[in-house]
Amino acid sequence: MIFVNIFFVYIATICFGILVNVPHRALNLDGIVGVLGWLVYYIYINAFGSSSYIGANFFGTLTIGIAGILASRYKKLPVIIFNIPGLVPLVPGGQAYQVMRDMALNDYGLAKFNFLQVAFIAGSISAGFLVAEVLNQLVFKARHYRSPRHYHREKVREKAENEKRRNS
Repeated sequence: MIFVNIFFVYIATICFGILVNVPHRALNLDGIVGVLGWLVYYIYINAFGSSSYIGANFFGTLTIGIAGILASRYKKLPVIIFNIPGLVPLVPGGQAYQVMRDMALNDYGLAKFNFLQVAFIAGSISAGFLVAEVLNQLVFKARHYRSPRHYHREKVREKAENEKRRNS
């Protein structure tokens, strides 16, 4: 059963990528990013129960964010090309529909509950992308900062050049 779900998540992600004009060379990787995020979501839901949508969406989105960053570096394309289609399987469309349905049926208590659930899921999705980007910045900046040894060599070289200028 899970393989059928993985197949349809892959297809849905690619179809949404086609819909929003993602370059064709990125479609396969889009599908893989979407499947990775959905798998983390699925594993989290099965491990912690069906009431843990917020955490599942957070970790699924975190996975999509990190995989999207890696895919964008590999394909040399913007990150958003991988993040947006990959997010499609995690969007709380069913809960948003329930909010509208409950409001139309004048069941405002249930509509309020469903709306809060949608709001918290949306917040966890944005937090997942935020944490992925913060991790990216920390790792990227740490990799590109010069080491203290390299910095020391530059200072020694600058001093030698300054002494040459003074002596000449």
